[in-house]
Amino acid sequence: MQFDWDKTIKEILAEKMACQACGTLGDEMIVGYTRNAEAAEFAPRCKECTDKTDCDARKLVVVCEACARKFRVNGAPMDETGMMAVVMEECRHNLEDSIDYLANYWKEEVEVEYDDMSRGLHEVDPEIFREEDSWRMRLEEEYIQLHRWFREHGQPIPDPGWRSQYVEEVIALGYTTLLGD
Repeated sequence: MQFDWDKTIKEILAEKMACQACGTLGDEMIVGYTRNAEAAEFAPRCKECTDKTDCDARKLVVVCEACARKFRVNGAPMDETGMMAVVMEECRHNLEDSIDYLANYWKEEVEVEYDDMSRGLHEVDPEIFREEDSWRMRLEEEYIQLHRWFREHGQPIPDPGWRSQYVEEVIALGYTTLLGD
């Protein structure tokens, strides 16, 4: 009798999750947040950060129980579907923050004349607008991938109405979105 080792390995690893810190595999991992600076080395949103020392930003991580203790993760054990729902919610929060920044918050950070506050960021500082809009587009691409994962796995989309609300807000601001029209 011959074994199809590739198929066997894929079946064994199907729906297994890996600890982002140490690589341990399991059916469940602790999914949650930490402000531990060391977690910036493996937290997905921190990959592009240039200075990870003394980072006290809140980081979403997926870790085994031992690493959860080590990095003081405020989370709960979850399977793959639960983890994907949390990751999708994190992506949504980041998208909402990005669009809020484009709509109004930039006025608190960019030195702008009072008379220019009624103008859009794309008019006042096109370079900052391009950076923020590029970040938003990357998040929208990530959201599409997450949405696709739920469909491919036959799982219901958590809070399916969120997408249409987001699209309406983006379009009302005069911007384009990858999430619909």
